[in-house]
Amino acid sequence: MPLPRIGVVIVTMGTRPRELAALLASVARQNVPATRVVLVGNATPLTDVPDDASDLPLTKLPLTENLGCPGGRNVGLALLRDSDAEAVDVVVELDDDGLLIADDVFRTVQQRYARDPALGIIGFRVADEHGHTERRWVPRLRAGDPLRGGPVTAFLGGGHALSLPMLREIGLWPAEFFFGHEESDLAWRALDAGWSIHYAPDLVLQHPRTSPARHAVYHHHTARNRVWLARRRLPAVLIPVHLALWTLLMTARLRSPSALKAWWGGFFEGLRTPCGPRGPMAWRTVWRMTRLGRPPVV
Repeated sequence: MPLPRIGVVIVTMGTRPRELAALLASVARQNVPATRVVLVGNATPLTDVPDDASDLPLTKLPLTENLGCPGGRNVGLALLRDSDAEAVDVVVELDDDGLLIADDVFRTVQQRYARDPALGIIGFRVADEHGHTERRWVPRLRAGDPLRGGPVTAFLGGGHALSLPMLREIGLWPAEFFFGHEESDLAWRALDAGWSIHYAPDLVLQHPRTSPARHAVYHHHTARNRVWLARRRLPAVLIPVHLALWTLLMTARLRSPSALKAWWGGFFEGLRTPCGPRGPMAWRTVWRMTRLGRPPVV
């Protein structure tokens, strides 16, 4: 059986040219070359990135508007999914301020997909420049040991690999989310369709330690998308349970009046606005997630 071909999608807003150049160089250093690299410019013309950057098979896709992280990724994924020439089987998506510090990441990804045809998503371990992985970067409830890999129910958007056959079956990112919880929506659809998600701590994406709350829309979109996620993907009886638990948790966590105001604004927007097509997971998926250590109510 031939080894799967690797494609890469990177979305940028053009605000991190130095970091993006370093990332592209780290992609070029991989000992298994990418078949195709797609760089999507969210509301940026990408004129500062040369067409032959780092000797990569680079395709630039400048967009006139900011489609958000999931919307921008969908543009790159759709190009790879629908292309007959230079077709790929697995797509690695990377944050534009990330860095692959090892040169065998693509080889490892390739080998793991070749061994397991049901593997849908591989989540990389995100670590800062000192090798430290924050608890919120570990995709499980018991996050004390970031070096413990295995099957999980979630993954980080900063660095991961996606099976293109999986995406053809379940669809792409929920573009309407724009920012926040898009990984959960994709992960829940993957699990419900029978694909597996594997957290691989040996595959490291170096990433600066930043707070997601640095984005002005963070608290609003986090709450709105949480409600949309529940309405879209959970069995009806679990929706109020999920939202009640997360409301208690967030009101206990948030100390800033402005953050609470933004959060509640997003929460009520999520209740009153269309959430997209509803496709609740089966109860067997609820049980599967529970056995993996994270039932979909927490």
